[in-house]
Amino acid sequence: MERGSDKHNPRLDDQQKHETEGLIRGGGTTHAEEWKEPEAMPAPGEESLQSYPPGHAPGTPEGITAEGVDVRSDLAKWLSDAHWPASKDELVRHAEQVDAPDPVVSMVDSLPDRRYANVAEVAKSLGLGVENRRW
Repeated sequence: MERGSDKHNPRLDDQQKHETEGLIRGGGTTHAEEWKEPEAMPAPGEESLQSYPPGHAPGTPEGITAEGVDVRSDLAKWLSDAHWPASKDELVRHAEQVDAPDPVVSMVDSLPDRRYANVAEVAKSLGLGVENRRW
């Protein structure tokens, strides 16, 4: 009498058989537990049906352009680890030390000569817009 495997007990053999049954039959799932199921991809046009909590929708914040968001992101990427507050010259030196792209170095070099507390002040001085927060 063959029971399937001589490595496992009959209960484990039955559990493994149940887990692979969908794969063997070809149309079903290979997972025994429902929570392990992958989530289905949305059909074309259904992406807009997803709702977000108020104030958490993706996109451009009010008070700043999409281009401004990208530029601020680049500035933050290259300047966030600078020692703040920092002068214009310190920021230029830092950008050059971390091998920031030429457009970032040029923007920092075009700043008015003063001390900046953070990347947001740098972006504001460059005229990139300020995010309007309501809370």
